[in-house]
Amino acid sequence: MSDIAKDKTAHSLKKRGSVSSLNSHEFRRKELHGRIKDCVSTVSYMDEPSQRDDASRLTVQMENTYQLGPTRHFPVVIVNHILKDVLTNYLQEELYEPELCRQMTKTISEVIKAQIKDLMIPRYKLIVIVHIGQLNCQSILIGSRCLWNPKSDTFSSYVFRNSSLFALANVYAVYFE
Repeated sequence: MSDIAKDKTAHSLKKRGSVSSLNSHEFRRKELHGRIKDCVSTVSYMDEPSQRDDASRLTVQMENTYQLGPTRHFPVVIVNHILKDVLTNYLQEELYEPELCRQMTKTISEVIKAQIKDLMIPRYKLIVIVHIGQLNCQSILIGSRCLWNPKSDTFSSYVFRNSSLFALANVYAVYFE
């Protein structure tokens, strides 16, 4: 192998960060416990600190994200006003029709969720449930159960009635630790 080819090979190995102590045609035989082994030793290197660019020296600020509770509590009163406004605006003049009310529950729950998210309350998961039914001299009981922390988790609820229908909107706010 010519000296120029050896120099090019050595240069390319240096670029990769590994330099062989022997060239490609030379092998050392090492005897270990009666066995002969071919071995090639390599040396890895790291750039000198002076050769690194300044961007790699920037320090990273670490932030402690673990919190024992919410820094800002869920605004139940404001959410109650949102529930009242949305239900009144959407259902005040409506008559009960099963198919229309089925679509309205989806629409109203999405509008409520969007307006509460606009309040930018950090670390709360929101669950919005809307029930709409016909108002015709009957009664209904709606119950819910949740496993939560009473110090940080909360809910908001509002009932709307007109001459033809009733609507119940619940918002559950669960703090995400």
